[in-house]
Amino acid sequence: MVNRDKARAKARERAKELVSRMTVEERASQLRYDAPPIDRLGIPAYNWWGEALHGVARAGVATSFPQAIGMAATFDTELIHKAGDVAATEGRAKYNVLSAEGDRDIYKGLTFWSPNVNIFRDPRWGRGQETFGEDPYLTSRMGVAYVEGLQGDQEEVLKSAACAKHFAVHSGPEAVRHEFNAVASKKDMAETYLPAFKACVQEAGVEAVMGAYNRTNGEPCCGSPTLMKEILRDEWGFKGHYVSDCWAIKDFHENHMVTHTMEESAALALKSGCDINCGVTYLHLLKALQEGLVTEEEITEAAVRAFTARFLLGLFDENEFDQITYDKVECEEHLAVAERITRESVVLLKNEGILPLNVQDGKTIGVIGPNANSREALVGNYHGTSSRYITVLEGIQDKVGPNGRVLYSEGSHLFKDRVEELAWKNDRIAEAVVVAKHSDVVILCVGLNETLEGEEGDTGNSYASGDKADLNLPQCQRDLMEAVFNVGKPVVVCLLAGSAIDLSLADQKAAAVLQLWYPGARGGKAVADILFGEASPSGKLSVTFYRSLAGMPAFEDYSMKGRTYRYMTEEALYPFGYGLTYGNVAVENAEITTKEDASRDVTLRVDVVNRGSVETKDAVQVYVKDLESPFAVPNYSLCAFAKVSLESGERRSVELKVSGDAFCAVNEDGERVQESRKYILFAGTGQPDKRTEELTGNACVKVDVEF
Repeated sequence: MVNRDKARAKARERAKELVSRMTVEERASQLRYDAPPIDRLGIPAYNWWGEALHGVARAGVATSFPQAIGMAATFDTELIHKAGDVAATEGRAKYNVLSAEGDRDIYKGLTFWSPNVNIFRDPRWGRGQETFGEDPYLTSRMGVAYVEGLQGDQEEVLKSAACAKHFAVHSGPEAVRHEFNAVASKKDMAETYLPAFKACVQEAGVEAVMGAYNRTNGEPCCGSPTLMKEILRDEWGFKGHYVSDCWAIKDFHENHMVTHTMEESAALALKSGCDINCGVTYLHLLKALQEGLVTEEEITEAAVRAFTARFLLGLFDENEFDQITYDKVECEEHLAVAERITRESVVLLKNEGILPLNVQDGKTIGVIGPNANSREALVGNYHGTSSRYITVLEGIQDKVGPNGRVLYSEGSHLFKDRVEELAWKNDRIAEAVVVAKHSDVVILCVGLNETLEGEEGDTGNSYASGDKADLNLPQCQRDLMEAVFNVGKPVVVCLLAGSAIDLSLADQKAAAVLQLWYPGARGGKAVADILFGEASPSGKLSVTFYRSLAGMPAFEDYSMKGRTYRYMTEEALYPFGYGLTYGNVAVENAEITTKEDASRDVTLRVDVVNRGSVETKDAVQVYVKDLESPFAVPNYSLCAFAKVSLESGERRSVELKVSGDAFCAVNEDGERVQESRKYILFAGTGQPDKRTEELTGNACVKVDVEF
């Protein structure tokens, strides 16, 4: 982590001096997300609301990366750091030129409300696509990497300001988030819901934290003394600013019913430590001051924190980032980073030898499905604008060129039972069948997009407010899949979705299955590279693909029992951490090279070999199993990983560091304890479960650890 303590102290002193020259009315005005100018002090307007979930979003043209859930599937922190740096560079470039034009509108500042480090605990959650998956360790590593990329490596100035959201316990349901009380045990809080936030604060020095809409254990997250004071500031030492989710503070009196008036809600948020209000409730702060609900000192402290961030961003000084020019936006270098991330995010779930295809074969390729030529299915939600989009169909067409024929059929609507309103039901299936019959191989592109899964209010999925009712594809797509499979041609199923889908039919009948996530605006090119063997897939599932929801607790139940690979009792269809390559990477040996009994930090040397005939990357993963503690997770937990590249037949030794925290269990009081002496470390290219071994043909290597 870059140490910015001196810079922060200096920025805070300057902020205090500047704020001291403001009237109380002016100070209160600066706590709005759309802070107005104070001309007499030379302070321009500033809009705090910016988005950069997977590239700069909602601010015009920008490089588009795969959705966050796909970035996590790379299992590559170096790549995610680069993505953050690209977003910060383009954000700076846009800020420099737009502010020079007097444009200080929403989404055009340097405070980016990303990353989303909530845990994707339930596959029905529509916003799960915004997260780094279901595992707290993977989420923390990806979160830290993205924050550090966004904020840069300069001690004196932030390149941009990252924001870890939504603090703390938030993962649906979207329909009731404004009044919902998420009840989580102290154990689940410390073990699952909080670690990624803690890592972003203590390891990455994240500048901002955003609260959630819901209550957590009775307290609204944007007005929770437990979360905001006791944990975030007192226990973790957070020094940055806190921002509310948008219009969340009015939920205090309108939905949560913990206050009665706008003034009381504004007071509860401010006194708990919320500095910036995304919404309008802080327009009532002055009346709250008149009523004695808040003090002038509390308004002043929030303003000081806000201006500390603006000084840290160098917004009142010349700095090196002022020199970033507009030609950096969507430049070739940045597009190459996005393409590489897409390549490494794609997960090969099944392959009966059909992939990779040979572009020189001159075959006729049928490309079928509602997501085959869909721009919406490329970008997910919270996305920017690309100057060019390359769909899966277009990527295949460009790749095949004159070497073969590419046929296309939409096949079905994304979710309606017909494409044309006046047509018969399933009006595109006959065309899809014809295309399949005339093809040597079929690429069947199914899935979802942001109109079916996403944030409440942002989707057309009004019946579930952006969440999924179940794990099934829409019926029209299931009908399409059955019809195409029945033709009898080899079918490669490509799923474009931001969450786990029931793929049992594809698992039974497809020749190959690829999980593409939402691969980015130009993702079709990288997908084609993988289909035709110019790159080997190397992504790993960042979420479990369940066989069904049987045994899954209610969506509203926030206990971890039965959820995610660490707690589930049913066998997965495709497990967390699983993904095939065109090579065959296996761990042959693992041994401990260093072990610190005091800290319990362990270094593991792992011998990896590519037994296949194709160069590939793969993710070496280490899981820990506590053999003694009654508080240990029932299965095991990811505790280290590394992305490695191996030529055919190449052997390599890789060192992975396992933190002593991995050998802690969390008791019912939320305390991390080191009571056990005996553990097992499993090293492999996936989980140490029977299903992963069955799918890959490779078992993890076991290493006994005793302290």
